[in-house]
Amino acid sequence: MAAPGGLVFATLWKLRHPGDSVHVIEQNRADATWGFGVVFSDKALDFLSADDPETVALITPHMERWRDITLNLRGESIAIDGVGFSAIGRLKLLTLLVQRAREAGVKLEHGRTIHSLAELGDADLIIGADGLNSLVRRSHEAEFGSSMGYLENKFAWFGTSKSFDTLTQSFVDSPYGPFNAHHYRYAEGMSTFIVECSRQTWLAAGLDQMDEAGSIAFCSGVFADVLDGKPLIGNKSVWRNFPTLWCRRWAWRNMALLGDAAHTAHFSVGSGTRLALEDAVALVKALEQHQGDIPAGLAEYDATRRPIARKIVDAALTSASWYEAFGEHMPLPLHEFAMSYIMRSGRLDFSRLEKMAPNFAAQYRAAGGKAE
Repeated sequence: MAAPGGLVFATLWKLRHPGDSVHVIEQNRADATWGFGVVFSDKALDFLSADDPETVALITPHMERWRDITLNLRGESIAIDGVGFSAIGRLKLLTLLVQRAREAGVKLEHGRTIHSLAELGDADLIIGADGLNSLVRRSHEAEFGSSMGYLENKFAWFGTSKSFDTLTQSFVDSPYGPFNAHHYRYAEGMSTFIVECSRQTWLAAGLDQMDEAGSIAFCSGVFADVLDGKPLIGNKSVWRNFPTLWCRRWAWRNMALLGDAAHTAHFSVGSGTRLALEDAVALVKALEQHQGDIPAGLAEYDATRRPIARKIVDAALTSASWYEAFGEHMPLPLHEFAMSYIMRSGRLDFSRLEKMAPNFAAQYRAAGGKAE
């Protein structure tokens, strides 16, 4: 599967083991993708730089960068400094990773749908980097110990030609209920724009009765001030509930899962692609640690990587719980709202916040906020 994690694993393995045959099968065309941009924290890129500096060097020139997060509420804005992010178009990222895989000698096959794992023959190792609807995982749900639920909020993934200076969260109270938008630029003149609301608001607005064009027109109106009147752009922009997938085992027999095939992390922490790439690097390391013994390498991957990812997934779920009730936080004074937002994942205390975001921390104190 030619998702980012699968491509990085294939490339790294082929470069380190040129005599091995590495075959990537992707059901979509090479130029097809859904969504718009993907975002990385600075820490995510630092991690990848240590293990795969060539990939970082390849994608970095095509990335947009910023240091702040901006919150918009009731016509006011507040910046939270010191939170570095980068973004790149999803199709651009895939194109660059495919290019690198080809140069490494990986066999790439696009436009082929696998209906049964039997079609893969006697492969020594099968990696399910095939996303939420993973065939590898679905073929052995019990063995991988998978469980899935869904969050209550509805969201849709749009784009816009409006360019934003930072990663921005805009909160708007409409006649139907509160809406939130996560938006950031990922290329010159293009931004991702994710709209989220409660199911109650979604139904009250009649969004359940609208097609994609109707949703685009409605959400463009809700966020007209944020968008400066520019319309939203769709690309399979259907309303969904975020799936919370977790597998208790990531390896079975000669099969391994990585990325969204094994776990999901709510988009509010921007870690989905990061986790997939980290999974790929961890799998390479584990297999090399037990060279020639694939079962032992897969057991090592499962035992060492899964607990690390669990911490990030749990933090993402905590963050998601804040968003599930974001309307309840909106009446707060702006500085208190911002503090509630930045502390939502439970990974920060005020002393760490002061070091990370000194300008915001000072502004919070000046507004009468208390450090707890």
